Amino acid sequence: MDDTLMTVPIVKTAMESDEAIVIDALKLAFAADPAVRWVWPDPQKYLSHFSSFARAFGGKAFSNKSAHYVGNYSGAALWLPPDVHPDVDQLITLLQSTGSDEAKKDGPEIFEKMSGYHPDEPHWYLPLLGVDPLHHGKGLGSALLQHALVMCDQDNKYAYLESSNPRNIPLYERHGFELLGTIQVNTSPSIFPMLRKPRKL
Repeated sequence: MDDTLMTVPIVKTAMESDEAIVIDALKLAFAADPAVRWVWPDPQKYLSHFSSFARAFGGKAFSNKSAHYVGNYSGAALWLPPDVHPDVDQLITLLQSTGSDEAKKDGPEIFEKMSGYHPDEPHWYLPLLGVDPLHHGKGLGSALLQHALVMCDQDNKYAYLESSNPRNIPLYERHGFELLGTIQVNTSPSIFPMLRKPRKL
């Protein structure tokens, strides 16, 4: 095979000046996500509120230099270092003021269940990882994961995430994540907490 065809995606660290573009990339990636669209089934509301959601959920990654993107912002990941947490109060406020009736009712319980699965040990948390659907199947999600997991292994730290789309579980399992259970409340889609133990280098 021609080696020039086997280009490895280059992962870059997003600066705070990249924040809006990175969040737009995630907005494209999550447009058909079961959990996010359960919160905002109306397309206009989804487009209006996703950016605020992403900033509250994973926006601290930008100031911690742990937001990454690939290509021409074709995919992105927001990682939170140990002891850095999403702004849950802001998330619940956003949910209650803009979300669907079901999300308003059941969202707080879902967040509570999510927090119950977080490991007690210091860990890296992945609130959001997504690839523009136009670029699916090109290894961009794997590149984004691998880039951060090298750091987890170097620091001997756990990595934790919740997959909001069952289709992504095999990707995470290939990178060493193990399924911990299922989070589901009333009409909500299932969310899948997953944990990866550090690997010895």
